[in-house]
Amino acid sequence: MKKSLRTLALSLCFISGLPLAGLLLSGRSLKRYLEFPPETRYIDPTFFSWPAFIFYAFLIICLTASLIFCFWGFRPDSRPKPIKIKKKFPWWGYLGIFFGLFAWILAWNRFPGFKPYQVHTFTPLWLAYILVINALTYQRTLHCLMLDQPVRFGFLFPLSAIFWWLFEFLNRFVQNWYYIGASFGPFEYFWFATLPFATVLPAVIGTREWLLSYSWPEKYFKTILPVQIHRPKRLAWPALVIAGSGLFLLGLFPHYLFSLLWVSPLIIIVALQALFHEKHIFSNISRGDWTLILVSALAALICGFFWEMWNFYSLAKWKYQIPFVQRFFIFEMPLLGYAGYLTFGLECSVIADMVLNEIKEERG
Repeated sequence: MKKSLRTLALSLCFISGLPLAGLLLSGRSLKRYLEFPPETRYIDPTFFSWPAFIFYAFLIICLTASLIFCFWGFRPDSRPKPIKIKKKFPWWGYLGIFFGLFAWILAWNRFPGFKPYQVHTFTPLWLAYILVINALTYQRTLHCLMLDQPVRFGFLFPLSAIFWWLFEFLNRFVQNWYYIGASFGPFEYFWFATLPFATVLPAVIGTREWLLSYSWPEKYFKTILPVQIHRPKRLAWPALVIAGSGLFLLGLFPHYLFSLLWVSPLIIIVALQALFHEKHIFSNISRGDWTLILVSALAALICGFFWEMWNFYSLAKWKYQIPFVQRFFIFEMPLLGYAGYLTFGLECSVIADMVLNEIKEERG
């Protein structure tokens, strides 16, 4: 087995098994956590807490401010040549725009007789987004993943469905989001949910590719803050233990450990990659190259804006119940909740690159 697939398999075992193991050892029944479709609300909502809000906001601001400080003091030695537009916007990009606008109108209006189909408008919206973002990349560079590597691009869709189902599983232990506006049996729910889940990775990776088609990420993010880790295994082991312990306790303390849903999977995967001497998303920071990290985070934040916006007036939608910070909404999402998209972007890049690099090697 290739190293990256071994790492992926072990990561999946840790991420999915540890929350269940924690509940089993506590003597709790797993029945409600494995309910499908997940309809029962068994975690009580918490009150809004200014101390908790300030604490989380302080952490986010400190991280953001430190990055801004690094960029502010950086001046590139030479200005890279801008990438010139070599081609007009492709026809299939206009098709994506038209298709997306049509799906948007259907999603946000309540046309008579269309209600049975209106719950399925999210998938067309994101297929259109994926088409348009690839067209924007193609317009700038005459290349895009969709056209240059159709097999790898196509594989992103089933991989994405598996990837997001894992997060749906983790959400059973904290119930930070839930769905309304549609009711299906187990079989229908699985298939109708899998379709939009399959668009997550193609959207984020396509947005990442579009951002990288510009010169500014390499110009400002490539040589800013070298971070040398001389003995990565010494850091990987405690990181693995701490992240794993957080997932182990996730179902027991959902109100306090909910944020680990977005952090622990990333730490576990990267820690295992470091232990197995594999290249990971943080490898390049030793020479000051933060490009992939920051662009991946920004790509997910951009997609997150569209996810939340298109969700807002849709018939079938999700709502949030985030402990202690449930205030100051942008669409349905509390303001501080958007920070989760930053680490989610890194996880999207890690998973996509691990699997797609294997496909590239197999195809020679």
